[in-house]
Amino acid sequence: MKAHRIKITGAPWFVLLACIASASLQGQQSKPSSAALLQGRQIFSSSCAGCHGLDGRGGERAPDIASKREVQRLSNAELARIVHDGLPGTGMPSFHLLGASRIQALVLYVRSLQGRGEPERLPGNPAAGKGVFFGKAGCGECHMVAGAGGFIGSDLSNYAAAQSAREIRDAILHPESQADPAKKAVVVTTATGEQLTGLVRNEDNFSLQLQTLDGAFHLFAKSDLKSVEHQDQSLMLSDYGSRLSRAELDDVVSYLMRAAQSDLARTRRGRTAKKTQGEEEE
Repeated sequence: MKAHRIKITGAPWFVLLACIASASLQGQQSKPSSAALLQGRQIFSSSCAGCHGLDGRGGERAPDIASKREVQRLSNAELARIVHDGLPGTGMPSFHLLGASRIQALVLYVRSLQGRGEPERLPGNPAAGKGVFFGKAGCGECHMVAGAGGFIGSDLSNYAAAQSAREIRDAILHPESQADPAKKAVVVTTATGEQLTGLVRNEDNFSLQLQTLDGAFHLFAKSDLKSVEHQDQSLMLSDYGSRLSRAELDDVVSYLMRAAQSDLARTRRGRTAKKTQGEEEE
């Protein structure tokens, strides 16, 4: 369960956007039909998957546009404005020739890859889930949501934006299958025999910076270390299936989904406010 800030730069980012054009300008929020999604998938496979992958998660030629928060946070209108007009000098042309109906089908399919097709029903109670998250489950000891919680784990404020309820539940129950190698535990033993467990935050040929479970940072010269052992497991507990009831798990999933919705809404309000302020200053 992780979330990272990643800056997306360069023309490749706009390649997929060039596949999502003026349909978004219509502002349509209707429930996607299976026929529209099928058509969108066919268009995506022939026009976009070569660079972005069949699952939209990127490759050597283009970035991940299914789960990156920067893509998730853009509204349909913002995507459409970039795509419909093109970006001279970046290698991104206008793709308006796809036609409105085909573009709309593609938009719906891309949103489905992002987990943002038809709004998913919350499986539980978000308010109760917040209590479990920061209480019984102890998630808040490591993870932060909306500015509250720990630092050793990733910020989960908008983690659920690109995940379905089932995917979130699986990530909680089976953390090993989701673990980033960089997020697995490391046990450092100093020359004096002291052992510390945590995550490596920075490392070069001569030094290593470790963040321990209490959030503290420790900088070591490698010459002062007896050993550095990389563990196979992540720091996240793997027994939530027995620690939490099904209802409690559904509540936590719902809390994360609601938190992502709130985070997205705050981002859009902030962007609108900045745009309004800029227009007033002009």
